[in-house]
Amino acid sequence: MASQQICFALSNHISLTPSTKTHVKKPSFSAQNNSLKSFDKNDKETMRVSICLGKRELNISSIVLLLNGLCLESSKALSNEEKMELERYTDSKEGFTVLRPSSWIKVDKAGATLLFEQPSKGANNVGVVVNPVRLTSLGEFGTPQFVAQKLIQAEKRKESTIDAELIGVAERSGQGGLQVYEFEYKIDSSRGGIKRVFSAAFVSSRKLYLLNINHSDKPESPLDTHTRMVLEEVLHSFDSAPLT
Repeated sequence: MASQQICFALSNHISLTPSTKTHVKKPSFSAQNNSLKSFDKNDKETMRVSICLGKRELNISSIVLLLNGLCLESSKALSNEEKMELERYTDSKEGFTVLRPSSWIKVDKAGATLLFEQPSKGANNVGVVVNPVRLTSLGEFGTPQFVAQKLIQAEKRKESTIDAELIGVAERSGQGGLQVYEFEYKIDSSRGGIKRVFSAAFVSSRKLYLLNINHSDKPESPLDTHTRMVLEEVLHSFDSAPLT
């Protein structure tokens, strides 16, 4: 098995202008006092209304900004959803099936049985490799945790790898009770920076089937929640082709 490396690979403002001098009769102190009281009362009431209106306008502005932000995020999510629409791909000859982003293009690459790349972003891809083995099941090679360790070790041995971190390991049943292992890990590479990798593997008819999903996950543009969910759907869809 040494030769079968498992490499996968968010106011109010008042302006007072002095008038021209005119001789006017001064009001009595009592009249002045009543006038001041009236002014104070009206002025305070005006300021109170102004402050209330100011708070109300501020609250409305905040709500508008919040709704605009939500609409923008919804627009982005819808855009991503349209770009990441999935469709089923089945290779009856090799004996496997998997979902793939319909907008991604199929390309030929040495050593890959199947490879789909995101247009203009080839580092984001979905690939499958099929190789003959002497095993009848993946369990004969080891537990999911054991295989995950071997996987990370193989990634760390690559010259371009700066660091590799295992995030998750899982096991599920496929077609006819087929044993399928799933892995998620991060790689920091000198070739393309940090990327998230989702991998799945199973053995059927003495063939080792490896699915490798790569997507950029850099700090300045991390993997968003919607895209992650779509890629996980691709991961869980990998299985042996149904018998016809």
